[in-house]
Amino acid sequence: MAFERLKSQVETIVSDTTLLTDEKLLQICQLLETNIEYYNWVGFYFKNGDKNELKLGPYVGEPTDHTIIPFGKGICGQVALSNQNFVVPDVTAQDNYIACSITVKAEIVIPIFINGENIGQIDIDSNTPDPFTEADERFLEFVCYKVSEIL
Repeated sequence: MAFERLKSQVETIVSDTTLLTDEKLLQICQLLETNIEYYNWVGFYFKNGDKNELKLGPYVGEPTDHTIIPFGKGICGQVALSNQNFVVPDVTAQDNYIACSITVKAEIVIPIFINGENIGQIDIDSNTPDPFTEADERFLEFVCYKVSEIL
């Protein structure tokens, strides 16, 4: 399965001592966006200091105006408060969705924890309706765990 192969590639990126953290995060974004056909925008958001907002980190995909997201706003902002995975099969059915592009049909957001604290998340948009499965969730939880080790 593609996810199993990608896990070892994520581990290789994370353990590369020649790369800075943001370079590692960008390479992870590139790896996922390139190898999973329905991952059309892949990026990281992180808690912005002591503020109740998220700040955009490394990402791959169409440029976004959403570089700062208040807690509670949109899918990412909701995950910042709930500390739970959020899978959105159809973004048009979400009242609190922040539209990034008219081509986006679905979104998945998985939180990143360090010592039990939600410090950020991986955010993936898809132009394919309802593409995300439990396998995506488990794989992205693995990615977030590996990312937590380098932050």
